[in-house]
Amino acid sequence: MAKRTKLNNLLIIAIVLVAVMALVILVGIFLPKQKEVLQGQAETTAYRVSSKVPSRVKELRVKSGDSVKAGDTLVIMDSPEVEAKMMQAEAAEAAAMAIEQKARNGARRQEIQGAYELWQKALAGLDVAEKTFARVERLAAEGVVPAQKRDEAEAQLKAMRATEAAARSQYEMAKEGARREDKAAAAAQVARARGAVTEVQGYRRETVLTATADGVVTEVFPCVGELVGQGAPIMNIARTDDVRFIFNVREDYLPGLTVGTEITLYAPAVDRELHAKVTSMNVMGSYATWKATKALDQYDLKTFEVTARPASQADTKDILAGMTVIIK
Repeated sequence: MAKRTKLNNLLIIAIVLVAVMALVILVGIFLPKQKEVLQGQAETTAYRVSSKVPSRVKELRVKSGDSVKAGDTLVIMDSPEVEAKMMQAEAAEAAAMAIEQKARNGARRQEIQGAYELWQKALAGLDVAEKTFARVERLAAEGVVPAQKRDEAEAQLKAMRATEAAARSQYEMAKEGARREDKAAAAAQVARARGAVTEVQGYRRETVLTATADGVVTEVFPCVGELVGQGAPIMNIARTDDVRFIFNVREDYLPGLTVGTEITLYAPAVDRELHAKVTSMNVMGSYATWKATKALDQYDLKTFEVTARPASQADTKDILAGMTVIIK
C-alpha cells in the first residue's frame, strides 16, 4: 500500500513538471517578445573657472547648484600684489610721458633766448675782429706795423668767425629742439610703459571672475579667505547650451542608426520626449564591451558609442548631466 502511494506521488510530480514545461514553452511561443531598451544618459560640456594670479578668495557670489548666465560675476579675488604692480606701472608711464613731452617741447624759452644772446655776442665780436683786421692790414701795407701784427689780427678774425658759427648752431639747435631719434626713443618708452599698465590691468580684471557661458555650478572648491594658486580651479560649471546624449549600442542593434539619423528620445526625469540627431558613432575599444557568441556558432558582437545632439538646445534647458534617456 505504501509503495503504491509513493508511485502515485511520483506520477503526480511528473505530470506537474510536464505541465509546467509545456506552459513555459507555450508562453515562449505565443507571448510577444519585448523590445530591447536602448538606454543612455545626458552629458554636458563643463569648464573650470580659475584665476591667472595667486590671490585670496574675497567673495563667492554663487554656490553649487546655482544657474548662471554668461557674464555673471562668480568670484571676487583679492591680490594686494596686483595693486602694487599697478602703482609701479602707472608711475613708470607718467615718467615716460614726461620725458616724451620734454623731447617734443624742446628747449625752454629762456634757453633759446640765452643761445640767441650768445650768438649776438659772437656776431659783435666778429664785427670788431673784421674791422680790426682791415685796419691792421692797411697799416701793414704802408709799412707802419710789422707783418706779425697783421697775422695776429687775421688769426683773431678766423677765431671769431668760428665762434660765431658755433653760437649760431647752438641757437638753431635750441630752436629745433630734440633730435628725431631722441623723440622716437621717448615715444617708445611711453609705449613700453603703457604696455606694462595694460598687462597689470589684465591681471586686475582676473581678480573678478565671470561666467564665460550659461550653465549650472556643479562644484565649488575653495572657501572664502582661502589662498588660491595661479591657475588652480575654483569651480566647475556645466554648460546648459551644449547637451549631448551618449548610448552604448551593441552592433546588432545598429541597423537604422547612422550618422544623421533623427531619433526620438524619452527623458523620464522630465517626463517628455526630445528630438535628436545622431552625430557620431565610435567603436568602444574595451574587450568587456564584446558579447561572445562563437560558442553558439555565431560571431562576437561589439559595442559602439553613439552620440546624438538635440535638434534644439532650447528644449534641453532643464536636462542635467547624468539624466537617463531612452531611444523610443
